[in-house]
Amino acid sequence: MAASSNTFLLTINCGSSSLKFSLYHAGSLQQELSGSVDAIGTASGKLVISKQEKPLPGQSGGFKNLDAAVKAVIRWIKHSQYNNNLLAIGHRLVQGGPNHRAPQLITDDLLKTLHQYVYLAPNHLPDEIKNIKAFQKAFAQLPQVACFDTAFHADMPDEAKYYPLPNKYREQGLLHYGFHGLSYEYIIQKLAADGINVNKQNIIIAHLGNGASMAAVKNGISVETTMGLSPIGGLVMGTRSGDLDPGVVLFLLKQGRLTAMQLDTLLSKQSGLKAIAGKSDMQELLNMAANDAKAGAAITTFCYQARKFIGSLAAAMGGLDLLVFTGGIGEHSAVVREMICRNLDFLGIRINEKLNNQHKENIGSSTSNVKVMVLKTNEEAIIAQHTQTIILK
Repeated sequence: MAASSNTFLLTINCGSSSLKFSLYHAGSLQQELSGSVDAIGTASGKLVISKQEKPLPGQSGGFKNLDAAVKAVIRWIKHSQYNNNLLAIGHRLVQGGPNHRAPQLITDDLLKTLHQYVYLAPNHLPDEIKNIKAFQKAFAQLPQVACFDTAFHADMPDEAKYYPLPNKYREQGLLHYGFHGLSYEYIIQKLAADGINVNKQNIIIAHLGNGASMAAVKNGISVETTMGLSPIGGLVMGTRSGDLDPGVVLFLLKQGRLTAMQLDTLLSKQSGLKAIAGKSDMQELLNMAANDAKAGAAITTFCYQARKFIGSLAAAMGGLDLLVFTGGIGEHSAVVREMICRNLDFLGIRINEKLNNQHKENIGSSTSNVKVMVLKTNEEAIIAQHTQTIILK
């Protein structure tokens, strides 16, 4: 299938409460436009579209669920000038099981396999599969590509990849997958393009958002990451618990008499910052902190855990050369970055307060032995890149 300058790749990035999409020129992979439906399930939800940072007509009025958001995006594309010039569609998928990591063409067989592994990502895969089917129905003539968030971590060493449990569970797909891989891949590509030799560096990338994780990248390979079997693990997050003693889970099952579904809901949607302070949005918590002790406690817990994981990931690599902050919180919250780095002098991490407050790309102080950076991530660019590679094979 040949690419030309007047054909486009559509990327779809489905989140728990948002849907992002972009159009990229086939061949050059230059972005044509981007759009999103945010705050799905609330009255404030709206479809926002921009081209070269200039807003285009969208839609307000709220979207009651993801299905409504998907229909709105499909309707917009169908009525746009791009409808007859689409070459392929690329989708971000959180999980493909142990045997599906690399990007691949979406087939009926792949969808059957994804259904079999819904139990590995029950809060993500069902919506993502439904999303794919909606776009297949609307654009039946187009090839569609799955880009898995676990791919970046596929080469983790065995000591990081496998849990100390009987082998029969490993055969059922129970292993340390890691997530946010498309984001990490973009950051590594960006660093390499900026002249940093990522193949000779110990790098920690902190993707901090409502969902948060970190990855230790040694000589270009992910060797450890905070999320594990599911996106619930690792750091405390907006509504997710992060890592817990297994005894806590047993306590909740026995003493709390929770069903497996109730436990999943508790750990995924009712825990984390929301459980501590009643709010899950970091910026909202920062605005409340001066007069709300619970908001302050939530922020302190988040930064404490981030600092703890930076220390453990640096130990896993045997040192640290570069720390990168990305994701919504990582990119935009100078306060959180400062609180995380405040007690990391022992690792050689020191930030320049002025540069940090100005959200500069390089925020390390002149005395820092570790380079500290703030970079904007772009998962959609990686989806477009992989989609083009697959369809042009």
